Amino acid sequence: MNKLFLFVSFFIATCSFSQPISYTVANAHSHNDYEQPVPLFTAYNEGFGSIEADLFWHNNELLVAHTKNELALHRTLEELYLKPIQAFIEKSNGHIYADSSRRLQLMIDIKTEAVTTLNKLVELLQKYPLLTQCSSLQIAISGNRPDSTTYTSYPAFINFDGEIQKEYPAAALSRIVMMSGDLKSYTGWNGKGIIPAPQRDTLQRLISRAHGLNKPVRFWGAPDFINAWYQLIHLQVDYINTDSIKAIADFLRKLPASSYKNKTSYKPYQPTYQHDGADKPVKNILLFIGDGTGLAQLYAGYTANKGALNVFNMRSIGFSKTSSYDNYVTDSAPGSTALASGVKTNNRHVGVDHTGVAIPLLPVFLKTRNIKTGLVTCGDITDATPADFYAHQPERDSSVAILRDLKRSGVDMLMGSAKRIVSNSSLLKEFSPPFSVVQSIDSVTADPAKKWIVIDNKAGLPALKGRENWLEQAFSKAVKTLSNNKAGFFLMTEGAQIDHGGHTNNMSYVASEVMDFDQVIGKALQFADADGQTLVIVTADHETGGLSLLAGDYGDGYVSGVFSTNDHTAIPVPVFAYGPQSFRFRGVYENTALFYKMMEALKVPLKK
Repeated sequence: MNKLFLFVSFFIATCSFSQPISYTVANAHSHNDYEQPVPLFTAYNEGFGSIEADLFWHNNELLVAHTKNELALHRTLEELYLKPIQAFIEKSNGHIYADSSRRLQLMIDIKTEAVTTLNKLVELLQKYPLLTQCSSLQIAISGNRPDSTTYTSYPAFINFDGEIQKEYPAAALSRIVMMSGDLKSYTGWNGKGIIPAPQRDTLQRLISRAHGLNKPVRFWGAPDFINAWYQLIHLQVDYINTDSIKAIADFLRKLPASSYKNKTSYKPYQPTYQHDGADKPVKNILLFIGDGTGLAQLYAGYTANKGALNVFNMRSIGFSKTSSYDNYVTDSAPGSTALASGVKTNNRHVGVDHTGVAIPLLPVFLKTRNIKTGLVTCGDITDATPADFYAHQPERDSSVAILRDLKRSGVDMLMGSAKRIVSNSSLLKEFSPPFSVVQSIDSVTADPAKKWIVIDNKAGLPALKGRENWLEQAFSKAVKTLSNNKAGFFLMTEGAQIDHGGHTNNMSYVASEVMDFDQVIGKALQFADADGQTLVIVTADHETGGLSLLAGDYGDGYVSGVFSTNDHTAIPVPVFAYGPQSFRFRGVYENTALFYKMMEALKVPLKK
């Protein structure tokens, strides 16, 4: 048996129900391929593993067609398939694809009398030794087939497609390379939702039996769109039958990146709710901004963490509308400027209004009440989200100018990476005093009179690639330090790289960053319960990726979906609140309202 199919069968037999991430375009079967605008080449160029041609013996010729009525088109198997395939092999030095590990199955579905048609096909194929001797090309006969007891009498290059419900003698099985069936014979499922359990169980038994014989499986007559493909993959069907070549190729290529199975999970903190929703004074605010984090991103993390998130234990929930002053779809700069100032501004503007004029930011107002401000990010300290709380620049990429604005901002602590400016040692020297510039969280002391800039390259790494629990450590250190201020503190903590996962359309990046972010939220809820005067708010500046979740398994920590874009969207983002004054954050409102709600909760006057 061809090595590809042994591999596929082994993979399918050993993978779990909820892990379709190893499927590739090699698992796609081009059904009725000859009906494509460009037969053979379209599927071949996409890297399909199996291609189907229906065959008629008519007027002493082997013609490719779906029905007898189409025979008049006079499309021969030789011209449409055999000659081009020979050219592929010649070009690829004896292999069907340039990548010698790739395989192709040419499935020939016989529509006329079996024995005569197959004998004529054998005669024709013997004129093409490059095809019959190519180890990476497999020919499988389907449709009208001779009696299975005769399979071994045909040349070694002729293999057969078995009928999935049939029993075969051992000799015949030695020449059967695939088991196929009509899906409609077993279920009336239309491809939406899941296959009804009794019908799914029947299909699973058939598939398991075929896999037990080391035979890959294909079903024709199956619905042909994304949800149906997911369900067939979950059934462990080896070849996905399709007429939608471009669509399924795109889906299968993106599937590894759009799927994630979490190996470890954590138990969320259980809040006491003792002070939640109370109409009493707030001393501290812990604001969490998940960059690019919509409800789908949070739910991806929830699913990956096996059905648990700290943020979903927060009971006061609202929605923030994120459009900027000049655009329906915001970017991070105006998105967080709205939270830091209560003002809508243009895309790319940091801490300035839509005309480019500097506007007062949250730390300035808090300073009138002697409330300290800290900013922690697992991104760059000059990125738009943290910068929106201290800088005033019309261009978010003006990193040096942005950081220089920190001197006059009223911010007491800034932690994160600084890839954009770390090589500019003379710039960093400008900040000491009043800031102590250090490269480690451990270097920060509890001296209430000191201001801190922590630049740690580790902060800029993804959670799955070396950052570990840096964000949690930075948050804990910031809270411990700022808590020494008797008048209270405001701390913004950014989950910066959830956004990166959305931009790269990578589910493992998104889900792992959400879980990392959420574990810090758990620490915040725990602090709020112990403190009794702390309000915790979790929101986002915008959604990134247009993520839709299409498959998942809570028990296995598996989640999969599709992204509609590699950019931001205008989808409103959730707002969660916990602690005293949390009731203020319910409802649907503009992102600018969050600033005023925070000021009201702290009873900070807004006069300049």
